[in-house]
Amino acid sequence: MIPGDPAYDAGVSDNPPDDPNNPFGQSNPFGGVPIFSDLAKMFQNQGPLSWDAAQQFALGIATNGQPEANVDPVARIQIEQLARVAELQVANATGLDPSPAGQGLTIVPVTRSVWARETLEAYRPLFEILAESLKDDGAGPDAFGGEPDPGDPMGFMAPLMKMIGPMMLGLTAGSMVGHLATRSFGPYGLPIPRPPSDRLSIVVANLDEFGEEWSLPADDLRLWVCLHEVAHHAVLGVPHVRARFDALLHEYLAGFESDPGRLENELSGFDSMDLTGPDAFQQMLGNPEVVLGAIQSPAQLHLLPQLEALVCVVVGYVDVVMDEIGEGLLSNYGMITEAVRRRRVEAAQSDRFVEQLFGLELTQAAYDRGSAFVKGVLERGGKPALQRLWRSERELPTPAEVDAPGLWLARIDLPDDPIT
Repeated sequence: MIPGDPAYDAGVSDNPPDDPNNPFGQSNPFGGVPIFSDLAKMFQNQGPLSWDAAQQFALGIATNGQPEANVDPVARIQIEQLARVAELQVANATGLDPSPAGQGLTIVPVTRSVWARETLEAYRPLFEILAESLKDDGAGPDAFGGEPDPGDPMGFMAPLMKMIGPMMLGLTAGSMVGHLATRSFGPYGLPIPRPPSDRLSIVVANLDEFGEEWSLPADDLRLWVCLHEVAHHAVLGVPHVRARFDALLHEYLAGFESDPGRLENELSGFDSMDLTGPDAFQQMLGNPEVVLGAIQSPAQLHLLPQLEALVCVVVGYVDVVMDEIGEGLLSNYGMITEAVRRRRVEAAQSDRFVEQLFGLELTQAAYDRGSAFVKGVLERGGKPALQRLWRSERELPTPAEVDAPGLWLARIDLPDDPIT
């Protein structure tokens, strides 16, 4: 193409060099090619995160590109009945109301694709905070690449990285949620507050596969999972707990720093990667430092102990509540609990990526740390002391108190402020 050719002129006019949204400035190598100009416009209009890419990628991974069967109506009826049992048991054991609206909980069995859509929407505010962090963290608008160097023949790579950054972030978000949809039983595989609701979704296909793998009784496993999800829902639904969790997560995600050259370096060596395996591209998307150039900042390291302390206490509390309820309700409780705990230890790399990105280290040590705190409170102050744990934000333990329950009890001054 040459100047004067209508196709050339159309390409240039679609992406003029003085356009402030044109990442290539005066040296756009694709300005004369209409299809690339159209792609450039699409990238420019997508914002800091390509949500369409996230949705498509999440659904593709969740379903493995295959049609899904509808949920068995018999399973739907059974789980609806188990929801009432779980809600009553958790309310009695914790003193918390699992139903925010007070209308009673509904647990709905869903497919993996439905769970992926719901989860992507629930996590959308978190991904958007991350996107803004990588865009505006101090590197300015060029967090995914700087201005091209006129003396560098490959200088166009920097603005190209800037353009495709939102797409890569969308693919990363979709990859995370898609993989979670293939393993999660319910909404609280990650102990992250969901939007207030009296409806919980359970992925029956994942329960059935897990039960068959470990030879677990289907009815007991379904009740176990309902109890587990309802217990999380009750704790994370406490307004000040939700507010504290949200504040810590938002601050953590906003604290990422970007390394503009990391993605460029990885893609420049793309031809040397082993792309023969079906998971090669997804594996590249499984490393936030590679795909997003997301580097943990000193501010995040300072915040992390507070987030870890809250996570430990929530999951540890739920484990102790589950033991209290389950041992008297389920004849196979011990077998199911052991299978689930082994599954935690053997979590897939994709699950660890999500934990790393959100600052949630859900190792067995984290569960044990939280359980030890809760049991320590019970040993020293009994159930009345433990009931104070969720009474107000003041009662939430500090990182040091999680490791020393006696310090927490001393701070809240239990003897001078008894439960009535």
